[in-house]
Amino acid sequence: MTRPGPEGSGLSRLAGEVKEYLELQKELGRKFLLWPPKKPMTLKPLGHRSKGPFESLAALAQAVRECSECPLSANRSQAVPGRGPVKTRLMFVGICPGEEDDRLGQPFSGPDGELLTKMIQAIRFRREEVYVSQAVKCRPPEDRPLQAEEIKTCEFFLKEEIGLVNPEILVALGEVPAQILSRSNKTLFDLRGRWLKFDGRSLMAIYHPAFLLTQPGAKREAWEDLKQIRRRYDELETK
Repeated sequence: MTRPGPEGSGLSRLAGEVKEYLELQKELGRKFLLWPPKKPMTLKPLGHRSKGPFESLAALAQAVRECSECPLSANRSQAVPGRGPVKTRLMFVGICPGEEDDRLGQPFSGPDGELLTKMIQAIRFRREEVYVSQAVKCRPPEDRPLQAEEIKTCEFFLKEEIGLVNPEILVALGEVPAQILSRSNKTLFDLRGRWLKFDGRSLMAIYHPAFLLTQPGAKREAWEDLKQIRRRYDELETK
């Protein structure tokens, strides 16, 4: 029994502090405890970065591969930074890595990547001439839908990537990158088919190749969007 009075109150308060500390250690998965801690423990909030801005795409890619800022890092095989030339006028941004991307460490490596390559070629580019990336750099377990905090955590990397590539035309492949880059909660069906803006850059939202594989009837609309992208690129070439 705890004795009444100042001494008893102090013991009760100390016991409460010990209990809170032990519960925190349990949540963190610690097997060995040190008491008292050398300094007050603080948990780093999601989205915090100790490095950046980055001086090169290589430095950013390394940071992406080492990132453990959100729970997706616990289940990935590897994180997947973007790929393409250091400077290009055209950049494609998908949603997140799939199974093949996760295995190979390269964006758009599966069937959707094959279709994306054909879409790029259809408007007279080689895939090596454009930059291809994704809004989130790690594959969600079993390809489940992304959570808001996962998208928010990776947004830092995406913005840094866009700044380093410095494209004049951004193509958002699917609803998630379209919403991120347009700073809108509208659906892809409301956003696609017209020119939008992202930090002074031309932004076009189009269907994700994975969607087109399951809904081939949408390819006609996708082709119209692609032709708009080619026309805008040609306009920039003549300036």
